[in-house]
Amino acid sequence: MARPARRVVISGLGPITPAGVGIDALWQAACDGTSGITRIAEFDASGFRSRHAGRIAPDLFNVRDAVPKSYRKATKVMARDIELAVGAAAAAIADAGLVTRATDGDDPPTIAPERMGCHIGAGLIAADIDELTGALARSVDAEGGFDYGEWGRQGMGNLTPLWLLKYLPNMLACHVTIIHDCQGPSNTITCAESSATLSIGESMRVIQRGAADACLTGGCDSKLNPMALLRQQFADRLVETGDDDAAAQSAVRPYAADAAGTLVGEGGGILVLEALESMQARGGRAYAEVAGFGAAQSACPDTVGMRFDEDDPGIESAIRQAIRSAGFEQDDISAVVPSGTGIPALDAADRRAMTAVFGDRLSSIPFMLPVPQFGVCGAGVGAVSMAIAAQAIAEQRLPARLNAASIDGLDAAAAAAREADLKAVLVFTTSLGGQTAAVVLTRMGDAS
Repeated sequence: MARPARRVVISGLGPITPAGVGIDALWQAACDGTSGITRIAEFDASGFRSRHAGRIAPDLFNVRDAVPKSYRKATKVMARDIELAVGAAAAAIADAGLVTRATDGDDPPTIAPERMGCHIGAGLIAADIDELTGALARSVDAEGGFDYGEWGRQGMGNLTPLWLLKYLPNMLACHVTIIHDCQGPSNTITCAESSATLSIGESMRVIQRGAADACLTGGCDSKLNPMALLRQQFADRLVETGDDDAAAQSAVRPYAADAAGTLVGEGGGILVLEALESMQARGGRAYAEVAGFGAAQSACPDTVGMRFDEDDPGIESAIRQAIRSAGFEQDDISAVVPSGTGIPALDAADRRAMTAVFGDRLSSIPFMLPVPQFGVCGAGVGAVSMAIAAQAIAEQRLPARLNAASIDGLDAAAAAAREADLKAVLVFTTSLGGQTAAVVLTRMGDAS
C-alpha cells in the first residue's frame, strides 16, 4: 500500500518522566535500567493496593521555568496534567530548534503560526480533594447527608471562580497553543492510555493532507492523586507493593507467568511532528519517520477494558493497519514497543494480537518495555513509548529492560542495553476502554 506523498518525521522530542525533562534524561535512564518507581509522597496511599508509582520529583520540574515570565500567573490554574504538558512542549520546541512566540529573542517564528497544529492526549483530570472538600462540607442536609440542592445553593460557591479551568482535559492543548501561538488544527483526545498514540496519528494525518507543516503532539497525565488511583484499583489493574521499596521496583513484569498487575505514574511527552520538506528547508534533523498509523476499538464485555474476547480482532487490526499504511510487511518490523503493562488480561490480549500478526517470528522480535521503569502514566504512556522508539532508531540501540529473568516465547525478559539493527519499530498502546492505536516508525531512508 503506497503511503501519501507528504512524508512526516519526528524533529523534536520532549518526554517528561520520573527520569526528568527531555530525551537525554529519559534515554540515559532507559539504557541504564534505572527505575523511576518510588513511594507515593503526594498523599497517604497506605490504604491502597499499590503504595508506589512513577513519580517526577519536585526538584526535576517546575512549570514556572517552562513558560515566559508574562505567562507565569496562568500557572495558578494549571492542574498537574497541564503543567506536565506545558513543560513537555517547551522541551520539544527546544529539542527541535524551533522559535515560537514563547522563545526568548526577537527572531520570527520558525514555522508560521497558522501552519503549526497541536494535538494532545489527555486523561480525565481528577480534581484536588482539598478543593472539593470545602465545597462538599457545605452541601449537606440536616441529617448530614449530601444534598444536591445545598450543593447548588452554597457548596459550589466555595470553589474558586476559575476552578473548572484547572480540570478540563482540553486545557492541556489550550495552554500549549496559547504559549506557542499554534493557530493550526488543534484537538484533544481522551481515550485513556491510547490518547497520546491516537494524537500522534491525528497529527501525522493533518500534516500529510497539508493542513499544517508541523504539530506539537503527544499526551500527558498524572495518576498521583487519590481519585485516579482509586479508579485503577477498582479496575483491578494494580499490583500489590506493600512497604518494600526495592520489591516495588521489580513488581511490574509484563508477559511473565507471575505478572500480577501494574503501577501508575505521571508524565508523558510532547513530540514535534513535521513535514520532511519543512524540516529539511530549515536545516533541522529527524529522529525517525512516522511511516504508518492504525487504530481500532475492541469489544470489552466487562465495559472497563480489562477483559477482551479471545477472538476480538481490534488490537490485531490496529497493528496490521499501521504496518500496511507504512508500506511494509510484518517481516520488516525490527522491534516492538507494546503496551506491556503487566496486567495479565491486557498482556494476554496484546500477545494474542502480536502472535496473529507475526506468527512464529514473534519470539525473535525484541521488545522495549518502559512501563516497568516508569509506570503507566495514563494518557501520556504512548508518548513515552514513542520517544524511546524514536531515540532507539536514531541511536540504533535497544534500551535496557526491567522484567522477569525469562519470558516464555518472547524477547521481553530483563536485559541490558544493546546495539541493534532497527529498520522499523512498531509502537502500540491498548487502553482502559478498549481503544488501540499503533504507529510504525522507521529510520530515515528505509520507508518505501
